[in-house]
Amino acid sequence: MIIFLLITAITALSVFAIERGEKRREQAVTAETAQVIASSLDRRVNTSGSYLIAGASLISSLDAIPADLFRRFATDLRLDADYRGSAGIGWAPIVSRGEIAAFERRMSAETGTDFTIAPMPEAGTNIAVPATFFEPMVDMNRGALGYNIYSDPARREAMQEAIRTGRPTASGHIDLVQNRADSRRGFVIYMPVFEPGTRGQMIRGFVYSPFNSQDFLDSVLTREVVGRRGVRLYDGAPVAANLVASHPPEVSTGNVTRIEVQLADRPMTVEVESARGDALSLLSMITLLFGIAVASLSMLVARLLTQQAHEDQAALDFYAEQNSIRNSLTRELNHRVKNTLANVLSIVALTRRRAHSLEDFASGLDGRIRALSATHDLLTQSEWGTTPLLAVLEAELAPYANAAEAKLELDGPQVELAPNDALSFGLAIHELATNASKYGALSVEAGELSVRWTRLKDDLVEVIWQEAGGPPVPGERKRGFGTELIEKIVAHELKHPVDLDFAPGGVRCALRVPVRRPTEFRMRARQRALREDAPGT
Repeated sequence: MIIFLLITAITALSVFAIERGEKRREQAVTAETAQVIASSLDRRVNTSGSYLIAGASLISSLDAIPADLFRRFATDLRLDADYRGSAGIGWAPIVSRGEIAAFERRMSAETGTDFTIAPMPEAGTNIAVPATFFEPMVDMNRGALGYNIYSDPARREAMQEAIRTGRPTASGHIDLVQNRADSRRGFVIYMPVFEPGTRGQMIRGFVYSPFNSQDFLDSVLTREVVGRRGVRLYDGAPVAANLVASHPPEVSTGNVTRIEVQLADRPMTVEVESARGDALSLLSMITLLFGIAVASLSMLVARLLTQQAHEDQAALDFYAEQNSIRNSLTRELNHRVKNTLANVLSIVALTRRRAHSLEDFASGLDGRIRALSATHDLLTQSEWGTTPLLAVLEAELAPYANAAEAKLELDGPQVELAPNDALSFGLAIHELATNASKYGALSVEAGELSVRWTRLKDDLVEVIWQEAGGPPVPGERKRGFGTELIEKIVAHELKHPVDLDFAPGGVRCALRVPVRRPTEFRMRARQRALREDAPGT
């Protein structure tokens, strides 16, 4: 996880740096695009202004302006090739209210059409400024002839400003042709024409050039300049009400750059909207995907290595544990073999000492070893774990259980004995059963034997062997090997004294057997080693 988070953090920082660089580059390109568009619009307006100034100079030098002369002048300007964005160039003289009728008759005769000035000057206004000539003459422009442009407040304001400055001046956003459904929005640039020698005091009229706003903007836009960006042109402040022309972006992002520009003394705003929004760039996406892939792969490799390390450690721990168990089992086996051999040696020694003949020795030794073997079989079946006390009794008394002359009663709670305790207890029961079959209750038909056991404590059980109905037990009797084995060997192994009573009515033996927890005798290598060195082991 640390490796994954580290690589992810590095990737995120890389993407952040790339995105910041991309945004700065896009801002720089957008600002450059806005500057290029603003400069191109300014050049268009300056070119138009130059044509208007040239027209004003020509007209101011003539006493009269014939239609043919104005047409030739406009043709020489090559408006179709070099005047893109403009609808053309026109002439609008100033006509006093009293001269309007005569002017209309003269223009009708000169142009061969019905020339009428409309609307007439308002009350308080003594002049009209009718659109008289316009080139190139197309259907839409022809409908504008005779229109009193001085009657429109926006146009009038621009003409008055042009008179004041003596330079080409643009109007606000207007309808280019009044009272027409197909008229388009735009602006007009006016250049005043003064009477020669009046030093700008006597105004003669205006040379003007109308511009369709959308065509004017489109004339400077190219795919190389704009690309997928959006461009908007505002008449003044960049608000929706002042929008005069626009080129929509492929994707609207809201990331804009604005430049204010003076077009024929008219403040306008060029706005360029970047087509790149908040989405990641291609390079950032590649970096991000590559970083995530590397981080995931690194995390996966680290996870596999970690898992392999854990598995290797678990295997080492398992092998160490198995080795420890094997060593413990070996020590346990050695100890149990030594204990068993010690018991066998003790049995052999005592049997030899008490035997009167070789046959007597062999018979006694055989029975006792078989008793050890029977108990060993029980321990083997339980994998040298705990062995039920009842199972030990049943194994040792099995030869007498089906005898018709014997009555056996086994009664007590469920008790589990440790392996060594089961061996010692089984040996004691074998000696008691052997003695009873020879001299006691198991030797006669009316004999009875009961074995009952009760728990004195959680870790101690008392077993009572009681014979009845057998031959009378003599008061004076010789102490045999069985008695020695039970009272010495078994008592020592069980860590509790054995109470053996040869009562006249039948032998009674009280054995106390410890009940140990499994943890007390499993893998007790060190305890066994200490016990081997202890006296009497």
